[in-house]
Amino acid sequence: MPSPRPDATASRTTLATLFFFAALPMGMWNVPLANVFAAHGRGHLVPWVLATTSVAAFISPLFVAALADQKHSPVTLLRWLTGGTSLSLLLTCGSLHWGWSDALILACAQLQALVSMPVWSVTSSIVFSQLHDAKRQFGPLRAWATGGWMAGCWIVSFVLRADASLSAAVTASALWLVVMALTWTLPSVPPPVVLRQRTWRQILGIDALELLRHRDHRVVFITAALYCVPLAAFYPYTARHLSDLGVGSISAVISLGQTTEILVMLLLASLLARVRLKWIFLSGMVVCVIRYAFNAFATTGWVMAGTLLHGLAYTLYFITAQIYLEERIDPGWRVRAQALLALLMSGFGNMAGYLGGGWWHAACTKGGVTDWSRFWWGETALAAAVCVFFAFAYRGRGRNPA
Repeated sequence: MPSPRPDATASRTTLATLFFFAALPMGMWNVPLANVFAAHGRGHLVPWVLATTSVAAFISPLFVAALADQKHSPVTLLRWLTGGTSLSLLLTCGSLHWGWSDALILACAQLQALVSMPVWSVTSSIVFSQLHDAKRQFGPLRAWATGGWMAGCWIVSFVLRADASLSAAVTASALWLVVMALTWTLPSVPPPVVLRQRTWRQILGIDALELLRHRDHRVVFITAALYCVPLAAFYPYTARHLSDLGVGSISAVISLGQTTEILVMLLLASLLARVRLKWIFLSGMVVCVIRYAFNAFATTGWVMAGTLLHGLAYTLYFITAQIYLEERIDPGWRVRAQALLALLMSGFGNMAGYLGGGWWHAACTKGGVTDWSRFWWGETALAAAVCVFFAFAYRGRGRNPA
């Protein structure tokens, strides 16, 4: 068993601050991204720009996670990753502002994705390493990240008035430097195992695929990838749908989904203590089906109601999955397990979701007018299929783990 990990009140405050400021610039850029590109005449690039994160997910998270598990402190790695994210995001802004070619814009976006992709899994692993009881403590801390994401959306809509402006990205770039500065306040987190000689599989982090040999681990990972396919449609196409409906302050409206996210995170510890993991996972996917069905009614009220359910759909599966990995996988694989989850979500899942969603959106659009009802019913069917797969594939420990 690993030795007890530090968990002082000051440490929890520091970790909550880290989560808040790490999510703040993410919300400021990821939510308005589609409308910003459209405003600069590059709306056709949106599916491909989103897909750069999927390409990056195949390359950088496992490599960085292997370094964090076997060679370097995750805190040091996070420091340089956030600094690199700031500079690369600024370069992406410049490529749009200066009217560079589509190829150069995508190259800048790809560079930014490569640097930023491991940030969240490394941040989560640092937080987990400081907790004694992840089921009880992680949810309230993770709620601060949701608060940061919401604050980023509000700043974009109400302070910067930049729902379709590069001002959002430039501000996000500056905030990544704040996150970099915060890493100097974090306690040192040494790698669980220091390997002086490593195989190429260990260097690249490919040995993490061994985790897929366990049936339930495999189902959780595969479902995460499949679930991301319909889920990838939420931010880019909800923003476009609301724009077509004439809604203003779109980034702030979409942040409604984070209000329920915070609520569920605060209640997650109680749920995990009383309800089987299988039913928590399933409930999140069922809510996703309902949420997209609401969107399919294609009126402002129904789309906003569906947006409000996003927090439940996201948290009940993905945050529970992170806690599942922390509780049921050896600490020596901690960062790689979180990185493998990120790879399958942002790599396979989001790649299929962004490119497939772009194709489906084009198929539902004629003469510049999108049949949003048809679009969202298609996403609803995908979410329902994933729900059925998990219901039959996952076994779990049941009520008697022995």
